[in-house]
Amino acid sequence: MSHILSRKNLEELLALIDQAGAAILEVYNRAGGDFSMELKEDRTPLTEADCASNSIITEGLRRLFPEVPLISEENREIPYEVRRNFEFCWLLDPLDGTREFLQRNGEFTINLALIHRGQPVAGFISVPCQNLFYYAIRGEGAYKIEASRPGGCGEKEPRRENELDLKNIFPLPGVRLRAAEFSMAQPGLAVVASRSHFDEQTRAFVEKLNQPELTNRGSSLKFVMLAEGVAHLYPRLGRTMEWDTAAGQAILEEAGGQVMDFYVRRSLTYNKASLENPPFLATARLQR
Repeated sequence: MSHILSRKNLEELLALIDQAGAAILEVYNRAGGDFSMELKEDRTPLTEADCASNSIITEGLRRLFPEVPLISEENREIPYEVRRNFEFCWLLDPLDGTREFLQRNGEFTINLALIHRGQPVAGFISVPCQNLFYYAIRGEGAYKIEASRPGGCGEKEPRRENELDLKNIFPLPGVRLRAAEFSMAQPGLAVVASRSHFDEQTRAFVEKLNQPELTNRGSSLKFVMLAEGVAHLYPRLGRTMEWDTAAGQAILEEAGGQVMDFYVRRSLTYNKASLENPPFLATARLQR
């Protein structure tokens, strides 16, 4: 592992993300959907669950990695004049898929990535409703873990801390992920696209493929479907931000796939002057 991440703090980091997932589910599972919500400046929804998750992870990262700055969707943006000097930084989306959260379909995640000089070198995606974790560290592979403590959507009682060792809660390394190998010309490619942001440009791209099989999913679940080998392509021509993609890119790249600028076919980079991504195409393992 890198000098930033060790086996011990990796387990602690997964426990921290799990704690944030439990806080999200506590809000999600309330009877009658009784929770607060407001609209941010860009008119996207911000819920009580976003704020609870952001607070838990932000405070935990400051404790575990005090030397590494954090850029979060819900935290005040740090000026680029300051950010440009970061060697390492975290990128956090404490609840990716807020619309899916509000629609109660379970397709929301927590995304956290470690960035080194513009490159995602570690990524973590939690799927609270499924009690699943996906993670990758540059050069060490991408993995899927099912946590051994109970939890999930519809759970009436919140998860409680117990006396188990972290290694028993999160059995590392997990199941190794490998993206499927494919050719762009082959028929029946499995394409995943946004459930809430499927625009006409994306539709036109999909329709040019040879008998594609389209599935719509929310949040970063699309990246992990590619990494697990159950999908081939994820086109996204609409607006996304760096915290939406960095964790998924780290995981997908370690599984053998890639995330490229849709038009110039270069890998996405991070901690840019603008934190908005260009349109991109995420792929499984392209045949050479």
